[in-house]
Amino acid sequence: MAKDKPVSSKSVNSNEYLAKDIQVLEGRQAVRRRPGMYIGSTDQRGLHHLVYEITYNCIDEAMAGCCDNVRVTLCQDNSIRVEDNGRGIPVDIHPSTKITALETVMTILHAGAKFGGNTYQVSGGLHGVGASVVNALSSWLKVDVRRNGKQYHQEYEQGIPLGAVEVVGKASGTGTTVAFLPDKKIFGETKCEFNTISDHLRELAYLNKGLEIYITDEVTGKERTYYFEGGITGFVRQLNRNRVVRHRHPIYISKAVNGTIVEAAIQYNDGFSESSYSFANCVNTIDGGTHLTGFRSALTRVLNDYARKSKLIKEDEPNFIGEDVREGLTAVISVKLSEAQFEGQTKGKLGNPEVKSHVESAVGEGLSLYFEEHPDDARRIVEKCLLAAKGREAARRARDLIVKRGSLESATLPGKLADCSERDPTHCELYLVEGPSAGGSAKEGRNRRFQAILPLRGKILNVEKASPEKMLAHEEIRAIITALGTSIDDEFDLSKLRYHRVILMTDADVDGSHIRTLLLTFFFRHMAALINNQHLYIAQPPLYRVKAAKHKQWVYSDAEKEAVLVQLKDSRKVEVQRYKGLGEMSAEQLWDTTMNPDTRTLLEVTVEDAVKADRIFHMLMGDEVPPRKAFIQAHARSVKNLDI
Repeated sequence: MAKDKPVSSKSVNSNEYLAKDIQVLEGRQAVRRRPGMYIGSTDQRGLHHLVYEITYNCIDEAMAGCCDNVRVTLCQDNSIRVEDNGRGIPVDIHPSTKITALETVMTILHAGAKFGGNTYQVSGGLHGVGASVVNALSSWLKVDVRRNGKQYHQEYEQGIPLGAVEVVGKASGTGTTVAFLPDKKIFGETKCEFNTISDHLRELAYLNKGLEIYITDEVTGKERTYYFEGGITGFVRQLNRNRVVRHRHPIYISKAVNGTIVEAAIQYNDGFSESSYSFANCVNTIDGGTHLTGFRSALTRVLNDYARKSKLIKEDEPNFIGEDVREGLTAVISVKLSEAQFEGQTKGKLGNPEVKSHVESAVGEGLSLYFEEHPDDARRIVEKCLLAAKGREAARRARDLIVKRGSLESATLPGKLADCSERDPTHCELYLVEGPSAGGSAKEGRNRRFQAILPLRGKILNVEKASPEKMLAHEEIRAIITALGTSIDDEFDLSKLRYHRVILMTDADVDGSHIRTLLLTFFFRHMAALINNQHLYIAQPPLYRVKAAKHKQWVYSDAEKEAVLVQLKDSRKVEVQRYKGLGEMSAEQLWDTTMNPDTRTLLEVTVEDAVKADRIFHMLMGDEVPPRKAFIQAHARSVKNLDI
C-alpha cells in the first residue's frame, strides 16, 4: 500500500557545503541505509527477496551437481531457515581477508565463489552480495556448516559477528543451514507469505530436474514437496493445464552451445495471449533479455521456413511476424551459463550478447527436427499462426479505420477525457473512473493542474476471451489506449506515456470489483510494462462515514469501522453510512477521501509472480468454467464485504 504524503523540505544554508558534509557509507551500513538498492524494496517483495537470495545459494550447489535436497522452513517467530545438503561453505582462513571464508561471505559485499567460474560454472547469485545483504538486514542470523565431519557455527546481529566461527560438534554428510530473522526496523512486517514462497520454489524445482525442495510453515502447518523429473516440460504442462492445447505433448529442446546449456519447452493453446517465461541460471528474468530474443527469432524463422516448405503459406502471401507465431504460445526458456550478466541486483534482464546466437541456434535446430518428425503437430501449430495472422490483419484494418476517424493514437484525445493542464508526464495522473456520475464528481472535485479524468461507461470487454480485432473495436478500450498514448503489445512505448500515475477508481461493490478485474486483465495482458514500472494504482474510496455529534470520520474497512465504534460507544447517537458507489459522494467528499494526495490511500499494482498472475487471470477470465468454480468454492469462506 502506498500512502501519499506531502513532500517536506528542510531549509539549509546553501553556502555551507564542505568535505565534512559528504558521508561515506560502506558495507552493512550502506545496505541498511539504502536496502532498496540491493533487494528492490522493503515491502513484502523485498522480504521475500531475502529468502530467495539464501535459497539461490542452495540452487547454485544443485546446478553444480553437489546438492539434491533443499528445505525451507517459515518458523513460529517469523524467522526463516534454509538448509541444503551441498558441499558446505568453506571454513578455512581466506588469504585476503584473514578471517574464515564463512565469515567473509556472510559479512563482506561482493565476496563469493561465483566470479571466477572455477567453483561454480553456473550461478544465479552472480553479484556475491546475497548472503551478506540478508545478514545486514536481519536482526539476527545463524549459520551452521557441515563439513570435514564437523559442524561449524557462527551468529550475527544486524550483520555483525557475535563471535568467531566455532566447532559445535560432529556432523555426518555436508551442507549449510542458514536461519535469520528479518529486521523489523527495515521491513516493519516480517511475516512471509507461504503461497508466494512456495510458488517460487516450485519454479526452481521445475528448472532443476531431480532436485527435491521442501517447504513448511510452522504456524499454519502447511507443507509442500516439489520434485520434477520432467523439468520444464512439466512446467509448461502446468501452465496450460486449464487451456485447450493444439498439440498434446510439449516440444522439448535441450542442447549445449559453446558452454551455454539451453533448454526450451513449447506448447500452443487456443488462446490469444502469449505466456513465455525466461530464466537464466534459474533466475526469472521478468524483463527478458538476449535469451528470450534468440528464442523468439528462432521460433519465427523456423515456422516461416516450415510453412513455406510445406506450402501452407502461399507464394504471394507475406511471412508470419513475431506477433503471429506467439499468439497462444506457452513457453519456458532456461539457459545456464558462466559469467551471466544481469541488469541490477534484482536481475530482471539478461544482457550477455552471445547468448542470443546460442539460443537461436539450439532452438532453431531442435524445432526444425521436431517438425520433420511430427508433421501433424507442426501443421496444427502453423494453422494457429495462420489464424493469428488473419486476425492481426483484420485488427490492422480496424485500427487504420479508427486512426482515420481520429480516435486512436492520434493527436485527438477522447472527447470525454477531462485532461489536466500540466504537460510533464511525471507530474500527471489519470483516473479511470467507473460511471458518468462518479466521473462528473471527479471532474468537478479534482485538481485540474495535474489530475485528468476518463469516465468509463459500463463494464469493459473481457480481453482474455476476445480477439485483437474485437478488442480494438471496443470503444472504452480505445479511449484508454488513446488517452495513455503508449499503444499496446509489441508496439507499446513507455516513453510516450502521458500520465505517470494511472489510477483505477471503481465502486466498493461487486460490479466495481468486476470492472477493476477487467481493467487489470487488460493492463496485464497488453500493457504489462505499465505495471512493471510502477505506473498503475488502485484508489481506495471509503466504505463508511461515521458520525456522532460533532465527530465525523471516513472509514476504509470493516475493522476500522469497529474500532471507531468502540471509541464512540459513549456517544448517544452514532450514524454509520455505507458508501457503495462513488456517485453517492459529492465532489468535495470525493476529493477529501480519495483524490487529495495529502490524505488519500493508493494501492500500487504489482506482479511479484508473473506465472501465478497469468494462471489466475486465465482462470478467472478465461473460457474454462470448472477451474473457476473450484477457485470460488475454495475461497468462498474468506470473502469479505459480500454484496448481495
